[in-house]
Order: sequence, then C-alpha cells, then structure tokens
Amino acid sequence: MDKKIAVITLGCSKNLVDSERLMMMLNDVGYDVTADADEEFLSSDGEKSVVINTCGFIGDAKEESVNEILSWCEAKSSGEISSLYVMGCLSQRYADVLPSEIPEVDKWYGKTDWHQLVKDLAHKNPGSAPYDRIITTPRHHAYLKIAEGCNRFCSFCAIPLITGRYKSRPVEEIVSEVRMLVGRGVKEFNVIAQDLTNYGKDLYGKVEIARLIDEIAMVPGVEWIRLHYAYPKDFPLELLDVMAKHPNVCKYLDIALQHISDNVLENMRRHITGAETRELLAEIRRRVPGIHIRTTLMVGFPGEGESQFQELMEFVKEQKFERMGAFAYCEEEDTYGAQNFSDDIPQEVKDARLSRLMELQESVSDELQQQKVGKIMRVVIDREEPDFYVGRTEFDSPEVDPEVLVSKIIPLERGGFYNVKITSAMPFELMGEPIIDNGN
Repeated sequence: MDKKIAVITLGCSKNLVDSERLMMMLNDVGYDVTADADEEFLSSDGEKSVVINTCGFIGDAKEESVNEILSWCEAKSSGEISSLYVMGCLSQRYADVLPSEIPEVDKWYGKTDWHQLVKDLAHKNPGSAPYDRIITTPRHHAYLKIAEGCNRFCSFCAIPLITGRYKSRPVEEIVSEVRMLVGRGVKEFNVIAQDLTNYGKDLYGKVEIARLIDEIAMVPGVEWIRLHYAYPKDFPLELLDVMAKHPNVCKYLDIALQHISDNVLENMRRHITGAETRELLAEIRRRVPGIHIRTTLMVGFPGEGESQFQELMEFVKEQKFERMGAFAYCEEEDTYGAQNFSDDIPQEVKDARLSRLMELQESVSDELQQQKVGKIMRVVIDREEPDFYVGRTEFDSPEVDPEVLVSKIIPLERGGFYNVKITSAMPFELMGEPIIDNGN
C-alpha cells in the first residue's frame, strides 16, 4: 500500500526549514511526501498520515497550532487520515501536558526530533545528508538556517526556553548546503537564525557571521543573500564591510530593535540604550549606503507609559525605517517578564498604540516608496498573475515585504532577474515596466 504523508508547517521560516529537512528524510525511507494536505491528498488512495510542525512563540501562534491539531484530530476520527503526529515549538514547550489534553494525536515530538519521528514511522534511518531537504518555496529562493537557539534571554521572549542555547552550524556545512541548492536552481538565499549576530561564537570562540557571508557570497550562482534577524547589542561591524564589498549581498538588514526608551529597553533586558541604538543605526547607514533596514518594535511592555510611547513614535519619524513591523506585548509564562513585571497596561491601550504606530509607518513607507518612482531596479519574478508578474527587489524579503507588480509588455520567466523601471508606488507596493532590451 502507498504511504503518503503531509507535513504542515506553522510559524516562522526557521520552522519551514525544519519541515523541509523532515520531508527529505521521509522521502528517503519511502514515503510519498507533500507540504500541502489538500483535497487531492485526502482523496488519494493508500495510507495517509499528517505531521504538524507547530509554533509556540506567542498566544496567537499557540492558539493557531492547537486549532490546527484539533481540526486534524477530527479528520482522523472521520477516517480521512490514518495517523497524526505533532512536533515543533508548541510540543517542545508543553510536552508534559499536551498528550493528556489531546490524546487523539498518535505521538508527540520535540522541535528537532526528526530522526526519531522517521525511525518510529519507517523503522529505519534516512540516508540523506543532515542538511539536505525538499524545498517548498518557489524554486529560485530558499531559507538558509545557520543556527538554532538563543542566548539573549530577553524578558518578553520564550524562544530560549523552547530552543535552548545557541548552536551554530559549521561554516563548511552551510557552504556545502548552498552549493547543493545552487545546483538545484536556487539563486536567492534568505539567511535566518534567531540571532544572526551571535553566529559562530560557540564553535569558533568568536563571532564569524562576516566570514560566513563572505564565503557564501563567493559561491558561483548565488545572486542574492539577505540577512534576517540581527541583534543590536554587540553588533559585528565587520559584517557591514562584507555587505558593502559583495554586490550579491543585499543591502538589507532585518534587525529587531523593540523600543528606544531606556527604561523600557532595560525592562526588556535588551542590554542596549537608546543612544547606542541610534549610534548603531547611523553606522550601518554610513558603511552601507542605500541599505534598507527592517525592524520590529513592541508596544505595551510593562513600564511603557504615554511618554515612552511618544518617544518611540518620534524615533520612527526620525529614523524612517524602510521596513517595519510591530506587535503588542503578550505575557508569556515562565519568561523573566512574566515573573518580574505586572502586565498592567490594558489591552485596548496596547491596541490603540499599535494602530497609531503602524499608521505612522504607513506614511513613512509611502514617502520612501514614492522616491523610487522613475528609478530602474533589479527585480526577481516570483509568480505570474492574470494582469501582471509579481516580483521583488533586493530590498524585499519573501512574504513580509512589498512586491513589485510588473506589466506584461514582454514575457518574463519565474525566477528570472530583470531590470524594471518603477512607474508608480503605493505604501507597500511598487508598479513597474521591464526594460525591453534587458537580459537575465
């Protein structure tokens, strides 16, 4: 009988990489693997199983994970699938309570129990390389996870409690993975870790993110490298020199700042001041002209009064971040913040502050986007819609950043890079026309 299995991924791109590795292992031991548990999967013949890779970061993510599990429990009860397995951050964090709360799940696994899951299902070990995986993103781009865990222990964050201490992958292994993926058609690499700027310290005794990116940039066929989730404290400035040196390292940096008020930053245990934050941002822009900075900010953390929130608003006006997201504080059990601060800011106040902050960012984004009208920008095409092609510039990470809608005056290929003249702009979208004599 055919054995089919769907691996459903919730949460962040780091989870997606884990799922892709699990899919390759399952494929190696004889399973027909898919990342889409759609009608075709459910109506197919043979034994069907589902693995859910959960997220347990914040309340909304945990709720989404539980709801997904319960919906597949119903599918199992109705006979649509034969077995259900759960892994990931939620099951790692709540391993003691979930099995008794949801007994319909056949077995629960932690965040990185891939080999055990495969061994339990197939009774043999996979033969693939430890970093090999089935890419589920569009063929021309992939996420590249270079480390697991985090040593920062910010007072609001449960990630270190779930993933443990920082564990870097060796430079040689990562570069080998890049070469393998280039051979399969990947051109764009979105480098990810919970804390990029701590990379290598556990393996080499010093931070080696600059060396790693330098080596990746020299691999033939790598068109774009984009950096995700830097930490502001002890930022390795030599990384900026690598960014400026290599044209295929995107002038883009995702660095979560969270706040600018000194007392809020102290309560958050960010180990950096507002003045130091401003100095770092100025140095980043000085060393890498034209860089687009993506950041994440938080409102409503304990100790944030109206004056501290206004300080944050002025900071956003002053810095004009090209890309910015924000969220309201949600207390997470067992974190330093939950144990030491009272979550006493009313939810309606948090929501109002979040709305005001994002309205401000929309106006900032609109101003910056309008400045691109008339410019020629290099764009990668992600997909084709009925009326236009949809692509991104080097300043745009998949799914979270603005897209470029490219008119269909000539045929373009998915995964191709083209020069596009920007003809108009909206706060979170650009429109453009391809340069007709342009080649890939």
